[in-house]
Order: sequence, then C-alpha cells, then structure tokens
Amino acid sequence: MKLRQKGFTALLLAAMIGLAGCSSNDDGETETKKQDQELVYAAAKDINDMNPHLYQGSMPAQGMVYESLVENTEEGIKPLLAESWEISEDGKVYKFHLRKHVMFHDGKPFNAEAVKKNIEAVLQEGKKHSWIKLSTKIKSVNVIDEHTVELVLSEAYYPALLELSMTRPFVFLSPDNFKNGSTKDGVNGYNGTGPYKLVEHKTDQYAVFEANETYWGGAPKVKKITSKVLPAGETTLLALQKGEVNFLFTDDRGTDSIDVEAMNQLAESGDFQIIRSKAMNTKMIVANSSKKDHPVHETAVREAIWYSIDRETISKQIFNGTETAANTLFSSNVNYADVELKERAFDLEKAKKILEEAGWKLEQGGKVRSKAGASLAMKMYYDVNSTSQKTQAEFIQSTLASIGVEVQLIGEEWSSLVNRRTTGDYDLMFNQTWGLAYDPQSTIAAFTPDSPYHHTTRGMAKSADLYRNIDEVMVSKDEETRKSLYKDILTMVHDQAVFIPITNGSVTVVAPKSLKGISFKQTQFELPFEQMHFE
Repeated sequence: MKLRQKGFTALLLAAMIGLAGCSSNDDGETETKKQDQELVYAAAKDINDMNPHLYQGSMPAQGMVYESLVENTEEGIKPLLAESWEISEDGKVYKFHLRKHVMFHDGKPFNAEAVKKNIEAVLQEGKKHSWIKLSTKIKSVNVIDEHTVELVLSEAYYPALLELSMTRPFVFLSPDNFKNGSTKDGVNGYNGTGPYKLVEHKTDQYAVFEANETYWGGAPKVKKITSKVLPAGETTLLALQKGEVNFLFTDDRGTDSIDVEAMNQLAESGDFQIIRSKAMNTKMIVANSSKKDHPVHETAVREAIWYSIDRETISKQIFNGTETAANTLFSSNVNYADVELKERAFDLEKAKKILEEAGWKLEQGGKVRSKAGASLAMKMYYDVNSTSQKTQAEFIQSTLASIGVEVQLIGEEWSSLVNRRTTGDYDLMFNQTWGLAYDPQSTIAAFTPDSPYHHTTRGMAKSADLYRNIDEVMVSKDEETRKSLYKDILTMVHDQAVFIPITNGSVTVVAPKSLKGISFKQTQFELPFEQMHFE
C-alpha cells in the first residue's frame, strides 16, 4: 500500500511539474505576443513639453493625447469632439454641440466649460498664436449649456474651422492640469481626451503612451506605444534590425530617421513594410529678404539661387523618386494654388547671366563673385538630425560654387533653427510648408508681421501690399474674391523668389509586416495610431 502511495505521489508531482512547465511556457508565449502588440518608434528628439497650448512638444505625440472640436479630412471638415455646429449668416458666430459622455484621462468631464477655459487659455498668449489668425478674431467664448458652446468672432473668417482642427493650440486639456487657472505658465499634467495617455516620460530617452480604454471612439487595439529617442542614421537602423524599435515615420519637421536605401534594405528583409502618403508639403529654402546690405536681400541673387538648384537630381538621386521636384511654393493640388507662375527650371547659364547683370562679377581666376568690395557669400542652415537635408545642402553648395556663390553650411538642432527664423538671424534656411491641412491659409498667414516668416517677406518689394492682400483673403466671404487674392499673393512671393522650392514631401511609415490599418490624416503631423492593429 505504501509503495503504491509513493508511486502515486511521484506521478502527481511529475504532473504538477509538467503543468507548471506548460504554464511557464504559456506565460512566455503570452509575453511574446504582448510585445508583438506594442509599437516602439524611433524619434530624433524628445517629446518635450506636452503643453498643447504652446509649441515645444512633439506634434505626433500630442496628436495621440489631445483632440480638437473638428477634424480636417479629404472630404472636408468632420465632427470630432463636436458632433455638429451652426454658423451664423454673417459668419461671426459658431455654435458647437459637444459630444456627450467624453472624459479627460484624469476622469474629469469634457464639457462646454472645459472648452471655454481651454480656448481662453490660448487667447491669453495672443502674441504667440498671432500666426493663427483665428486667435486674433475670437471676441468671446460663451457657455450655452453643458454641451453647447458658442464662439463669437470680430469678423467673418473663412479658415476658422480649419484652424480649430489643427494639432495645436485649439485642443483640450483637463482644466485640473492648469496652473493658476491658465496654461501660459505651464501645466501640472497632460490629460487630454485622446485615444492614448502619456504614462511615463524620461527626458531624452523615451516616453510611453498607453491605450485609453474608455476612449469615446473605442479602445485602441495597439495597447502601448513608446517613443524612443535615437540618433538618426546608423543607430536607428541597427535598433530596427535588433528589434529594439519596430516603427518609424517622418517626423513633424519633415525628416526621416533613416535614408531611402536603409528603408529598402529593411523591406527586402521581409520583416518590414514601407507605406507612403500622397504629397503633403513643399520642402524649400527660405531666404531672408529683410537682411539689408547683404547679397540675399537682392531679388536677383535669390532668383539665381533658384535657377541653380537641380531638383530632378535631388528627387531621383537623394530621395530615390519618393519626393517629386517642386517648382512652386505649393503644389497645384493645394486649394487656391493652381495658379500660372513663371517657370524657373534648372539653368546654370541663366543663373550666371542674372548675377552678371546685377553687377556680381567673377574676377579671372577667382572662385567667388563680388560687387562693390562685397563677396557673394552666405550661410545656409539645415537640421543637423536630417540626413537628407545635409546631403541636399552639400549638393546645392557644390552647384552654387560653380557659378561663383560661396555658401557656408551650418547644421543645428531644430529648436535653434526655429529661433533663427523668428529673430531673422539667417541668410538661407531649409524649411517646409506646414502641409496639406494648413496650406495655403496657415503658411501664408505666417508671412505677416510678428509671424514666423516675417523676415522672409519683409524685404520684398511691395511687402505692404502683400500683407494687405493676406488680411483681405482671410476675411473674404466670396469664393471668387478669395481666388483672385490668393493668385496675387502667390505671384508676389514667387516673383520675389523668397521661398525657393525643392521637392514635394510626403509622410513615410516603416512598420512590421503584421501591422494593419496604417493610414494617414490630412496632416503630416499626426498618425491615426488608434486605427492600427496587428494580425
């Protein structure tokens, strides 16, 4: 009896060990599967301050956390946090009917009072938002009832809904995160209404976002997204190959962490897919026309630079055909931008002739042109984290040297470039339009005084006429008048060659083969992560 009992006990122990082993294996499989359901994307910069009413934070990250009243789509403006709206006959009053049962990530209700507090917080920093003309036209925000809010404008403003749909600043943060009743002095948390919540952030290392399980649009299927800060180029490629990251996308500066050749290498491995959006923006060189007593102040010099850029070679050789050559500030598919403008194709002889006629002479045996004792030399700034910008800059530098123009290249962090653009401390600078959802109205609004591109346009001939036309087009209620004004605006900046186009850019995604539901918004600054899922 004892022997049989011992045998039974041994069998029982063996079975228990076997079950434990199975259980452990299941946990391992579950853990592996769990990891497969996560996205870890490489980012060249930290997410920074996620205060949605300011401009330091990563826009793709903010797009996951915060939402606007309405959304800009290919079919036009559609509901988001507002289910519907009415616009008064005179175009001055917008009444929004808010979605019910929406909560901020901290459990506080999203309602008309929260809308009022957020919009008024934005308006307190009016100067910072002056490039968004809506911020200068809102007279009052009125709570009608818990789920109805009214915006009263000083005058009709046709892009109002477009600007309300932007990634920032007219998005909504829990009022409990305000400091002293506002956001201008910072916030004490980042609780939006979006599909993902920011749950962990280690500066310059990583940020972790988890699915909002109570999201009004349904809980996202990808449960965790991590933004990992990595240097662009070889480091990011190795991280992808090792599985340390598994997702890449063109960032909010229009730059990719790896080049096209590396992307193709990943695709050929069979583990990754590459998906590209349609054209979203125009990559360009911005010239500082306001810099008096400097060569870049002259229209002839800017025009010669335009003729000296071989866009086709840049498109085919640097971008492998993934970006197309751009000959105008906006591509013709942008609203109001299908305008006939003077063509300036790549033509070095034409560029030389323009410089000669403007008095810029090249001494025999010399390398740099001069006039009245001044050399035809300038500085060109580019994003140090963008491998494609560096390659383009070097290519353009070489071409310009062949016509007697000396260009010094300087790579800097994006934040430094933004500061230079604001202060006017630049000659030439790589930049891009704000993209499909923002063009032409927002990019053009930024040409005006106290706006990002003011130093670009201030030295133009008839700049006062340009600013007047911009003011008029924004308030015009007549479609034909708007078309005429946009034509004048685009012709003026084109003829003055202050925005020198290079290519039309798009958003590129590198993702695991198993990831489905990848699509794009009507903006280059956000991705709809909430629509993605793994097979």
